[in-house]
Amino acid sequence: MAKIELLEKYSKLIVEVGANVQKDQLVVINSSTETRELARLLVNAAYNAGAKKVIVSWSDEFVSRSGYEGMSIETLKEVPQYSIDRLKHFVDQGACVISITSPIPGLNAGVDPNKMQTSSIASRKNFKFYSDHMMGNRTQWCVVAAPNKIWAKKIFPNLNDNDAFEALWDAILGASRVTETNDPIEEWEKHNVVMLAHNKVLNDYQFDTLHFKNSLGTDLVVKIVDNHIWAGGGEFSTKGIYFNPNIPTEENFTMPDKFNVNGKVVATKPLNYQGNLIEDFWLEFENGKVVSYDAKKQKETLKNLLDVDEGSKYIGEVALISHDSPISNLGILFLNTLFDENASCHLALGRAYPMNVAGGNDMTPEELAEAGSNQSMIHTDFMFGSEDMSIIGTQKNGKEVTIFKNGNFVI
Repeated sequence: MAKIELLEKYSKLIVEVGANVQKDQLVVINSSTETRELARLLVNAAYNAGAKKVIVSWSDEFVSRSGYEGMSIETLKEVPQYSIDRLKHFVDQGACVISITSPIPGLNAGVDPNKMQTSSIASRKNFKFYSDHMMGNRTQWCVVAAPNKIWAKKIFPNLNDNDAFEALWDAILGASRVTETNDPIEEWEKHNVVMLAHNKVLNDYQFDTLHFKNSLGTDLVVKIVDNHIWAGGGEFSTKGIYFNPNIPTEENFTMPDKFNVNGKVVATKPLNYQGNLIEDFWLEFENGKVVSYDAKKQKETLKNLLDVDEGSKYIGEVALISHDSPISNLGILFLNTLFDENASCHLALGRAYPMNVAGGNDMTPEELAEAGSNQSMIHTDFMFGSEDMSIIGTQKNGKEVTIFKNGNFVI
C-alpha cells in the first residue's frame, strides 16, 4: 500500500481539484470493492471540503461476472425502477460524482457476449438521462484510478503480487502528479494553464480537416464541425464551477463531423471493453461510418461495441497527445483507457461531448445532430497514436499546417 500521506494528498487533489466539491453539495463516489481504501479516504476528504453528504455506490466485477453467468437474457434486460430513481435523485440534488476505475482485464473472458451486450444496452437506455447530465457538464465529475492486484500483476508480470500492486500505485500517483515533495494542487494549477494554452492555439486555427498518417497503416481524414471548441484540462460546469474531469489528463480534444470521417485507422494499444481485451484491431470509415474492421483477439467483442446502436459505428471525439508526453514516457501499457488515452492520440466511438461545439451545452439533441454531433449510448476511446504519426491540418481557406511531426506537436 502506498504511503498514507501520499494517498491523502491524492484524495485531497481529487476532491478539491478534480470534482471541486462545493460546500453543502451531495457527493457520490463510485467504487469497486477492490478500491475501498481510496474510497474511504475520499469520503473523509469530501467531508473536509464541506460536503453535505457522501454516498458510496459499491460494485464488484466478480459479482457482475456471476450475474452474467447465472441470470437469463430476459432478467438481464430488467432495470429496476429504484435504480433509475436513485440516479434521478442524484441529478435533482445537484450531486457531483467521483468514479474510481480499477479494471480486472480479461475477467469476463468466456462469458456469453450476448448477455453482456443485453445488460449494457438495457442500462444505457434507462440511464440515458443521467449520461446526458454528466456529458453535458451539468455538474462536476471526475474519473480517477486505484490499483488491484490482478490488474497490477497483468501490467508487471515479473513482480510478485504485492510488489506489482505497489508499482502500480507508484505509476498512478506519478502520472497524477502526486509526489512526496510537491503540492499536487499547485502542480495541477500550472498544468491547467499549459493545457488551456494548447487549446487556444488549436482553436485559433479553426481547422476544417485533420489528416492522420503513419507507417502502421493509419491514413484517415477527419473533418471537424464548424465552430468547434478544443478542450482539455479543466472545464466549467453549466453552473460555472471549474473542475477536472480526468486525473490524470494530457489530451486536447474536439468534435468530429459525424458523417465526414474517411479512411483507415490502426489501433496501437489494446482496448479493455466489457472485461475483454480487444487487441491488434483496425477500423475503416466511409462517410463517417465503420464499414469494415478486424481484430486478432476478441473480434466478437469489437463487433458488440460497434453494434450497441447506430451511433456506436461513428466517432464522437478526436484527441491529440504528443508521443513524447509524461504518461507515454512511463513506457507502461496500463490496459486502462484513463491512462492509455493520455499516452496516445485517440478517437472515441459513440457520443460526442456537447461542450466541443459553440453553444453545445444549451442545444437540443436535434440541434446538436444538425451541428454534426454524434449521438450514441456509448463513448469508448481507443488509441492510435505512434512515434511516427503525422497530422496535417487544413484550414477552410485550403492552407495546410503541420500539427504533428514524428508523433509530436510542432505548433
